[in-house]
Amino acid sequence: MTDQYADTILVGGHVRTPSGWAQGLTVRDGVIDAVGTSADMLRRRGPNTRVWELAGDTVLPGLHDLHVHPIYAGIRERRCKVPQGSSLAATLRIVAEHVSRAAPGAWVLGGQWDAFALGTVPNRTMLDAVAPDNPVLLEDTSGHSSWANSAALRAAGIGPGTPDPVGGIFERDAAGNPIGLQRETAAELLAASAPKPSDEEVEAALEWSLGEMLSYGITSFTEAAVGFTAGARAELRAYTRLAARGAVRQRVRLCLVWSPHDPSCEDVIAGRNHYAIGHLTPDCVKIFLDGVPTDSHTAAMLEPYKDTVAGRDPEFSRYGILAIAPAVLNRLVTRFDRMGITVKFHAAGDGAVRAALDAIEAARTANGHSPHMHNVGHCTFVSKADIVRAAQIGATFEVSPYLWRPSPICSDIAAAVGQAAVERAWPVREMLEARALVVAGSDWCVVPSVNPWAAIETLVTRQEPGGSADSFGESQAITLEQAFDLFTVNSARQEGMAHRVGRVEPGMLADVIVVNQDPFDVPIGQVHTTQVKLTFIEGELAFDANTRRPGAPPR
Repeated sequence: MTDQYADTILVGGHVRTPSGWAQGLTVRDGVIDAVGTSADMLRRRGPNTRVWELAGDTVLPGLHDLHVHPIYAGIRERRCKVPQGSSLAATLRIVAEHVSRAAPGAWVLGGQWDAFALGTVPNRTMLDAVAPDNPVLLEDTSGHSSWANSAALRAAGIGPGTPDPVGGIFERDAAGNPIGLQRETAAELLAASAPKPSDEEVEAALEWSLGEMLSYGITSFTEAAVGFTAGARAELRAYTRLAARGAVRQRVRLCLVWSPHDPSCEDVIAGRNHYAIGHLTPDCVKIFLDGVPTDSHTAAMLEPYKDTVAGRDPEFSRYGILAIAPAVLNRLVTRFDRMGITVKFHAAGDGAVRAALDAIEAARTANGHSPHMHNVGHCTFVSKADIVRAAQIGATFEVSPYLWRPSPICSDIAAAVGQAAVERAWPVREMLEARALVVAGSDWCVVPSVNPWAAIETLVTRQEPGGSADSFGESQAITLEQAFDLFTVNSARQEGMAHRVGRVEPGMLADVIVVNQDPFDVPIGQVHTTQVKLTFIEGELAFDANTRRPGAPPR
């Protein structure tokens, strides 16, 4: 019968299924119809069937990244890019080059600097030496601190009399003058004076990032903070415009930022379903609970930091900042849970993680258990007592695997909290042993690449890709099978799509990828070299490495 002919057939490959390995699969109406031998699959070939001969390549389920900032990543490609780990001299040289090409008085925006790599506390006078007239504003690797020159401070009207905003800090010298180093909401306040990208720039940035993720086999992702770069409405316009012309191929969950400092966020959240177009699902709210456990000391910690920050309020210096009062947070999460909205928290310190879990528990107590898996993002540090709570209250731990190997930001973290605490950084093994749902989110472009294969490898090794003498949190290493599950079946559960994606078997949507090697059959230090050749979403070609864009299959 013609209705049993396959639309697409993949044969001659190495197909990973829950029940073992097969040679091929067939797709009909966007759904995997069958898996098995190449001969059996070819029996479903019809006159219009597209057949791909894989020549031994491996077929896997599409990967999921549950914490990305695609617009931010695309915009940053066009700005002053400072490679992570750059020294002070190298950073200033790069800034000087961009200033020399900028128009007089034009802003120079970019990043990413790391305090540990700079070797000193950055201040405005360093930038003034290479940019006396152009405002310069550079974000650090985490995106939670910024470094500005005097011209930028003047343009923003920031001086000795400017008070610290709620939830933020202008670092100051002994005389009380801002030194050009901003933390959290102080960084946001200064950034508000810088020019925003145009709608065309935002749309182009997003389209570039979508293609970049497809090239790594990412078929579903969560936009972790809509509005982070250009404002919520501008970014939602970009998503919906691209979706309307079919350019958003992946399944996308949009997290709309809720902030106590922005009354307009409630209107955006209330109007969320206006943006539910195509593969876009705007059913998530993002809440920032703290900062980062680096030199900034803004992550909320249960135990004090190893050192203190000169001139800082002693309590903030020793324990960080919890951005939202627990009672307010509990009511907020209970309300969103009742609305059917999933909450994603930014919670890097163990104090913030505890506040997030308390809020989820309050929602469960008030509303009963629901299918909404609220997730605690980052989880750099989590107390052992809190790890066991997650499974009991239906909470998810979302971890950042691209950061738990030796890297510049990890050096900052180690200097701030001490080596003993670092041994339990990102305690993934303990989370899995407690039977919590654990998923992975790159936090791209906090990390320089969205490559999930490096993350899968370093989850297992806790070393640099390819291996290294140094490691980071080695006691929390997990198996390759567990690491792969974080990016597939676990993420599908978190997205409420475990019945549709995450596995290659009949009845599932044909979100599959073809890669050049079997990552389960190479030395662990080579997993990061995995290359995606083809990406299919619902059986339609979304990426072809030969063209780096959708194209017709070979005849």
